[in-house]
Amino acid sequence: MSTPLLEVDQLRITLPGPSGPVEVLHGLSFTLAQGQSLGLIGESGCGKSLTALAVMGLLPEGATRSGRLLFEGQVLEADDEAQWSRLRGARIGMVFQEPMSALNPLHPIGRQIGEGLRWHRGHSAAAARTEALRLLERVRLPQAARRLDAYPHELSGGQRQRVLLAIALACGPQLLIADEPTTALDATVQREVLDLIDELVKESRMALLLISHNLALMAQRVEKLMVMYAGQVVEQGPTERLFATPRHPYTCGLFAARPRWGQSRDMPLATIPGRVPAPGERPAGCAFAERCDRARADCRAGPPAERTLGSVGHALRCLHPVGIDQGAA
Repeated sequence: MSTPLLEVDQLRITLPGPSGPVEVLHGLSFTLAQGQSLGLIGESGCGKSLTALAVMGLLPEGATRSGRLLFEGQVLEADDEAQWSRLRGARIGMVFQEPMSALNPLHPIGRQIGEGLRWHRGHSAAAARTEALRLLERVRLPQAARRLDAYPHELSGGQRQRVLLAIALACGPQLLIADEPTTALDATVQREVLDLIDELVKESRMALLLISHNLALMAQRVEKLMVMYAGQVVEQGPTERLFATPRHPYTCGLFAARPRWGQSRDMPLATIPGRVPAPGERPAGCAFAERCDRARADCRAGPPAERTLGSVGHALRCLHPVGIDQGAA
């Protein structure tokens, strides 16, 4: 059996809080092989973006990490910045959530795309500029040659997102992380950007870690899905299976809340009452119990262990899953 490209084993992240350190990611474990695609979904504050930042070695100042991260079988040490610098941009690329924050407003986009090429590939300024143009054409930025010397504020949101994608792909990474890559884009541009990501990932056989709130997007774009709640994976499995038979009440609530084709404008969307517990407010039992209409006394007594359903990699953390009799495996 080949070694997975990325291995995350019992990842825990602790951040400083007003009353002391607070654990915000609680023992995440998953693997991602070359050519595979994995999606992370969940409400804001569930730990999706923090997971991506941990994989990139870009945790906030004061954060501490435990558990293991391995890339191509190599252990990634939390405090080895030289090791991370060799990986970021070269082997692992990332499309950040907000292009205007991720791009430097003081430098033209051609220079920003070429920076990784000069750092990791030793390109001269002229060679980096030539390659930057090729990358802009590859991501289908209109009038690419004219826009090499443009600044981020001179581009539209969709164009800036294409620039971020060009930066992420510049050095031919093995893993692409896309954190909400279509935020604030209209539906047509969203589809164009996502189709482009799909095409480039398949062309280069990259692994893809995609983070999004958009369930329709996930249904079409990833092979496996992980549902996160309050810093923990509560359900995971093949995307088709999770959409067909979600078992965790939180997953069912997310799916019920999505708009339906042909749904009347007058019909209100389903909602999940309450909110995600803030860091430091996580209860002793199931973190979703206070919002769950299936919760019982045993849900509040202690955190539920992960259980596997069938033989297709479908797993969840719930004592009273939807559609499963008590005690069923």
